[in-house]
Amino acid sequence: MPLHSARAAALLAWVNSTKVCTDPLNDLSQLQDCSVFIRIINKIHRSEEGESVLEQPLPERISFIRGFLQKHCKHKSAAENLVSAQELLEGAELALAKVAVLLLYHTSMSCRSPGDWNEFDYKTQVELASILKFVLDNEESLNENLETFLQRKAPLSSSSASGSSSEEHSPLLSLPHKREVRFLELQKIASSSGANNAPLHSMLSGPPSSPMGDVMQTPQFQLRRLKKQLAVERDNRDELEVELAENRKLITEKEAQITMMQQRIDRLALLNEKQAADQREPREMEELREKNESLMVRLHEALKQCQDLKTEKGQMDRKINQLSEENGDLSFKLREIASHLVQLQEALNELSEEHNAAMAQSQEKQGQLESDLRAALQEKKCSEEKIEILQGKISLLEDQLAKLGDCSAQEKGEVMGDVLKLEELKQEVSSLAAKGAELQATVLRLEEEKQQREAALQSERGRFEEEKQQLGGLVASLQSSLSESQQARERLEQDLQSREAEAGR
Repeated sequence: MPLHSARAAALLAWVNSTKVCTDPLNDLSQLQDCSVFIRIINKIHRSEEGESVLEQPLPERISFIRGFLQKHCKHKSAAENLVSAQELLEGAELALAKVAVLLLYHTSMSCRSPGDWNEFDYKTQVELASILKFVLDNEESLNENLETFLQRKAPLSSSSASGSSSEEHSPLLSLPHKREVRFLELQKIASSSGANNAPLHSMLSGPPSSPMGDVMQTPQFQLRRLKKQLAVERDNRDELEVELAENRKLITEKEAQITMMQQRIDRLALLNEKQAADQREPREMEELREKNESLMVRLHEALKQCQDLKTEKGQMDRKINQLSEENGDLSFKLREIASHLVQLQEALNELSEEHNAAMAQSQEKQGQLESDLRAALQEKKCSEEKIEILQGKISLLEDQLAKLGDCSAQEKGEVMGDVLKLEELKQEVSSLAAKGAELQATVLRLEEEKQQREAALQSERGRFEEEKQQLGGLVASLQSSLSESQQARERLEQDLQSREAEAGR
């Protein structure tokens, strides 16, 4: 089954965005020599570890890439079963696409920020976000589901995946909004983790304007990134502990050498004292003195080296303890954040249901108001038309009565009926006028009620947007905390490199 064209194009666009090759690639088949993958790995880790591998045959390149994927996958055996070495040797596009997907996921978790994805057009971002969300939802079952996902338009529905068939075109994790979310508790967590250098309102930036940015701002992605970085910190701590054990062993050996040299010096000193009584200074005595001086120089050098190693050991112990405490704090905060995120998700789901019900009720009420308003306006129009007709009749009768004003009494008596008829018309006009005024008041009331409801709906939407921005700011503060931990680790690595250089001299 051929690859899904839109996903293949999105993966190729991402590979080109890394700018590791001179000319942009036009087809996944151009990746079959695996050199582009190796350059991407070097760029991720800011090293030249794979440069020598580029000089080797294709099997060695494939072995290097699979080794990297196995090391950085959640489960060590996942990459071995997911990416076949034989398929890569044959240049199968499906295998090449799998490697690109895993490198995309690792890069997003490691170094990409939401703003870095704005260089892609919206359609490409939608496909990349779909791929990233699929890996997030199917981490435990990539071996069974990834091939089908890369070959089919509709996403695979599995028991381990939380997505549905509509998620491919809307890859963002749905996050309903809650009016009464406990943001202050999350803010306290974020500020206690070292991100209180700037006020919270300065970190509450608006939500990202791209699909990839939306995925990377979701609690699911941020929690997964925290777990990954915490695992890296633990690995670094284990490596430092191994180096510390080796340094301790070296110090013990140096101390043993110093003890042996001190014993030799003591023996030479005794021999010196015996020879001092003898005024003769034979050639052997001169040689012993020279040896003694040489040994003293070596002793001082060894003592200085031992002191330096002890100092470095103390510094290493303090740094290891500090790193352990930081890892412990991160673990505690990670568990606490995960708990709050679960509560937040439940509250947001509840609010979403309430909001949907309120919107349906509001729309129904809005329709009823508009119907009442149309009916009132129609009735008002009819009353005004009746009033105009009656006023015309009244004017006609008044003219006729004025002409008959000079007639005889008998004739006046004959027109009394018209006069009574005239009075009744005036009363009917007054009644219709009063009813028109009442209808006008009803129309004004209905219009005012309609405007109030529209204003309330607009205010509700504003509160939802504000709460979404607050959540984004809290996630940003947690990222700042992790960044500080990463900087501390880099400083520790520099200290270790300096120590190794001095030990080599």
